[in-house]
Amino acid sequence: MNSQDIEPPGAEPAVESRNTPEGPARVPRRRWWTLPAVSAAQLLVVLDGTIVNIALPSAQSALGMSDASRQWAITAYALAFGGLLLIGGRVSGALGHRRTFVIGLVGFAASSALGGAAVNPGMLFGARALQGVFAAALAPAGLSLLTMTFTEPRERGRAFGVFAAVGAAGSALGLVAGGLLTEYTSWRWCLYINVPIALCAVLGTALVPADRPSRGDGRLDVTGALLSAAGFGAVVYAFNEAEPLGWGSPKVLALLVGGILLLAAFAAVEARAQRPLLPMRVLAHRARAGALVSAGLMFVAMFGFYLFMSYYTQTVLGYSPVQAGLTLLVNALAALLGSTLIAGRLHGRVPPAALILSGLVAAAAGMLILTRLTAQSTDVLPLYLVPALVLTGLGLGCVMPSTAGLATADVHPYDIGAASAAYNASQQLGAALGTALLNTIATGTAASHLASVRNATPTEASVHGYTTALMAGFGILLAAVCLTASLLRIRAARPS
Repeated sequence: MNSQDIEPPGAEPAVESRNTPEGPARVPRRRWWTLPAVSAAQLLVVLDGTIVNIALPSAQSALGMSDASRQWAITAYALAFGGLLLIGGRVSGALGHRRTFVIGLVGFAASSALGGAAVNPGMLFGARALQGVFAAALAPAGLSLLTMTFTEPRERGRAFGVFAAVGAAGSALGLVAGGLLTEYTSWRWCLYINVPIALCAVLGTALVPADRPSRGDGRLDVTGALLSAAGFGAVVYAFNEAEPLGWGSPKVLALLVGGILLLAAFAAVEARAQRPLLPMRVLAHRARAGALVSAGLMFVAMFGFYLFMSYYTQTVLGYSPVQAGLTLLVNALAALLGSTLIAGRLHGRVPPAALILSGLVAAAAGMLILTRLTAQSTDVLPLYLVPALVLTGLGLGCVMPSTAGLATADVHPYDIGAASAAYNASQQLGAALGTALLNTIATGTAASHLASVRNATPTEASVHGYTTALMAGFGILLAAVCLTASLLRIRAARPS
């Protein structure tokens, strides 16, 4: 046997790229079907975090919701999704990631159809909670499939670039789609639209290579599951309640303190559990912990940014919901370019920390531009909004694929579901905190400005509140840069 005929360990057989379509050459091509299937699922999960926001006023009028209860159309999804993510990650490993992925897609489609057909508020809230339950299984299963399918650095870079681009652009696309569907069809189509997307992804999974369930005794860490669900649920609910009630509200403070105590108890239980829901070794990895922190803080700042863009363009500039959503397409396109043309191509060639830090700095620069806005600013779109949208989009596109890669790199196969769930949980908590925190800063600062500045107009007060909140977002991103700087000592991070 010639030495050239011997394959290196872990390499794909050389004949696969040379054989005819009837032979083994179909195998590497077939696994690329994983990418569109997982990306479609990621779009569903992220899209539903924002698409219903635009449709909520119409849904409230149609179903007779009260002002006090309407928030549950948003909160029910966020609570179920954030509270059950770690459980979903472990279930995904136990059942098999592809099987869990299909179950999540089918359940998400069914609950979306149920919500679209809602005849009363309770039916809608229940359907939204079910969406969150299946999303909690779908998100970690999808990221785990992607991690296990693409291991070669260049292919992995391209795959994670596309996956992250869909996730980064999904929130902006949700606002666009929500405005278009509500204005030209019905608010119900903001939920019905999930059904064909999910079914297409289900069809695509027929070509996704199968994986084996993780070896284990099949037992679930019940104590850890209850503590994690209650702890994450309490914290997410506190963030949601902080927006209407304020951070000093006894209810918000009780939820925050209770949630933190529950999560502390969860960490103590996991450190001693024989088969923990979230092994502490997953978080103890320095690069992985940095990736989780970076992604979480990026979402804190960016979801506050999206909130600002939605309110500012509609209340100050007078844009319609559709026009405001279309403006955010600039951000979505920039995120797509940053994920695929920059982060995707540089994956494996430069340290992940370099991409993460560059992305955080670019996003911070974009927010800094908007802090210069005043109520009297002219040529706002070309001089302020477009540069800010481009920079934040490019930053998001560089950060997300790099953090996703680090969060799941060098993980034992049994722990991939848990690592994927932890990564999704960091984003979910960041989004909930960012929306509540920056909105509170904006509204509080605007009220103080209106009361303290003589002859101040409501528009001036609103713009002052927005710019103050974005300055806080700028500071959050700078803090993320400082926390992530320790990653610079890592020369490269390739999956095992």
